[in-house]
Amino acid sequence: MHILFTRPLEDCHEMILKFQSLGHEISHLPLINIEGLKYEAPNYSEFKAIIFTSANAVKFLDIKNIDKKLKCFCVGSATEKKARSVGFQNVFAAEGNVSNLKELILQNFKPSDGKLIYISGEIISSDLDKELISSGYTIERLINYRANPIEKYDESFIEKLKLKMPEITYIYSQNSAINFLKVIKNYQLETLWMNTNLMCIGEKTSSILNEIKWKKIFLFNPGEEEFLLYKI
Repeated sequence: MHILFTRPLEDCHEMILKFQSLGHEISHLPLINIEGLKYEAPNYSEFKAIIFTSANAVKFLDIKNIDKKLKCFCVGSATEKKARSVGFQNVFAAEGNVSNLKELILQNFKPSDGKLIYISGEIISSDLDKELISSGYTIERLINYRANPIEKYDESFIEKLKLKMPEITYIYSQNSAINFLKVIKNYQLETLWMNTNLMCIGEKTSSILNEIKWKKIFLFNPGEEEFLLYKI
């Protein structure tokens, strides 16, 4: 099966090797690059728990003044792995989406337990901080990275893609979906996806690409990529 991955290489390298070992043909078209942002560090001693909705939020955080024994809530297994790798010890992981993460926090941290800090990128798929505030929590959001669209692509890669379109394409964020739509239009690929299954994280991500005709659209959580192969 021909599969197209669209995350930055460092985020999907292991997945590419795994799928190649299963005998699949892999193409890689990264749609965004991740840039760390300067930020004013808060007084971390004020917080009783920390929330991460991506591994990049962990990657671009200066952690030297943070108590690694804080309760640490992560959106999924990849973020959990990154958090543990930098020393966080009391880690809770949801099943790959923000709704599950919110429920995990509600079950394991009461508003009376203290203040939360939410580390995220510039654009988020769900207003988790606002939802928690409406549930009585005190929370501060810190933005420490942004996703920048990749503007230019190798023409020869695009031509090869036209000759053999993927049967599966994975899209991981709204930012990626927006840029993917631009790539499709800029390179006049609009009519070539009718035999491709589009795999998207969340309805907001998939809705951006609804104007393109796909074979099917599936929603998934990170970690379910291999499982999806058996659904089509």
